[in-house]
Amino acid sequence: MPDQPDQLDQPDRELLPGTRRALLHRLATAQAEGRTPSMLGAVVRDGRPVWAGARSMLDGHAPTDDVQYRIGSLTKTFAAVLVLRLRDEGLLDLADPIERHLPGTVAGAATVAQLLSHTSGLAAETPGPWWERTDGALRPELADVLHGQPLRHPAGRRFHYSNPGYALLGALVERLRGEEWGQVLRREVLEPLGMTRTTLLPEAPHAGGFAVHPWADAMLPEPLTDTGRMAAAGQLWSTAADLARWAAFLAAGDGKVLAPQTLAEMRRPAAVPEGEDWSAGYGLGLQLLRHDGRLLYGHTGSMPGFRAGLWVCESEGVAGVALANSTSGTPSPATVAADLVRIVAEHEPRLPRPWRPLADLDQALLALTGPWYWGAQAFALRLRDGRALELAPLGPPGGRVSRFRAEADGSWTGLDGYYAGESLRVVRAPDGSVGHLDLGSFVLTREPYGPADAVPGGVDPKGWQAF
Repeated sequence: MPDQPDQLDQPDRELLPGTRRALLHRLATAQAEGRTPSMLGAVVRDGRPVWAGARSMLDGHAPTDDVQYRIGSLTKTFAAVLVLRLRDEGLLDLADPIERHLPGTVAGAATVAQLLSHTSGLAAETPGPWWERTDGALRPELADVLHGQPLRHPAGRRFHYSNPGYALLGALVERLRGEEWGQVLRREVLEPLGMTRTTLLPEAPHAGGFAVHPWADAMLPEPLTDTGRMAAAGQLWSTAADLARWAAFLAAGDGKVLAPQTLAEMRRPAAVPEGEDWSAGYGLGLQLLRHDGRLLYGHTGSMPGFRAGLWVCESEGVAGVALANSTSGTPSPATVAADLVRIVAEHEPRLPRPWRPLADLDQALLALTGPWYWGAQAFALRLRDGRALELAPLGPPGGRVSRFRAEADGSWTGLDGYYAGESLRVVRAPDGSVGHLDLGSFVLTREPYGPADAVPGGVDPKGWQAF
């Protein structure tokens, strides 16, 4: 059957009028209730920007999606991508202590992975004065970012957000690339993705940042500082249009910057979520959020005068971005960005792809499908596209469900669930027929506990019997 485009497979190029009205209403409500001078929003669906809107305190002068806002800790997602590029090139290992690459810091035992996931135990902030509102020239060296006794918790034991930890990661990039962090970012990430309006310092047109008085409708301009050594923690300025490009990249990857597999690694929880019914977690430079029953990943950001939020929903193929130029206010742009995702998902739920048969069918693999038994527990093995396999228990939902990627040597590697990273092999009988499956030492046979010579520990010679 020829591979022809299917209209049901292609997302609408534009959102429905009712959806667009609901998105604008959410943005307008947030700007008014949050008493922020301006707020911008953008939505990306299946990798394409499909909506942008803005509300402002000035009638007829709402900012466009090309106006820069400071994005605060959203900067950390960019820093993490640079570090993961270094790892993928073999220039570092995530298990490396930072001392190996930045000797002499007081945080030398912390690993790269712990810094990325905020599990290093390092202090949340620099020694005073508050770095977000003062000139970075006050902290010219790494020793000025963390000194004394910076550890607040044992490394690797719990999540504790650390801005100085990302300053160390920025310095790590500089050391291994031999040039300033911002230059590396522009050359390796921003330019390949076409993000020409994302910069370390503001470039016109850009918004001014303000604090709004808590008890009166009055405003105070916030200082626009260069944070110096702390840049990788929260320095960047960007636009709604550029952040829409960034959201599309975080969703699908780009071979010029970072592979999809590495981005998938970044959004897996690396810091242990707190509480049984966790609603927020952290991966490698990406925040995780459960919102209205959906799992989102992205990041929030704030600096004096500015706040930002970007969330991607993989299951819906939708991302939301929100920017505001006020120091505080409720609802936050992070909440608004999540709500933009929710509105699109509720108004225009994603259509499933049409079922299609396999394009290439290997009869030997087809013969492996069907029921298998681990001891007395029944499993079903299914063949998927690209010679991939899926193993799931038969019976009530739950249990050890895993997908497996085909390898060149004829084995398969687990991609998720209990068997992630484990090897699945076909073990053949002396006559060349399929004897059993070996899954990380677990033996799966075509009948419960048989044949005896394949089952670890053997099988009672009397076989199954009544008692």
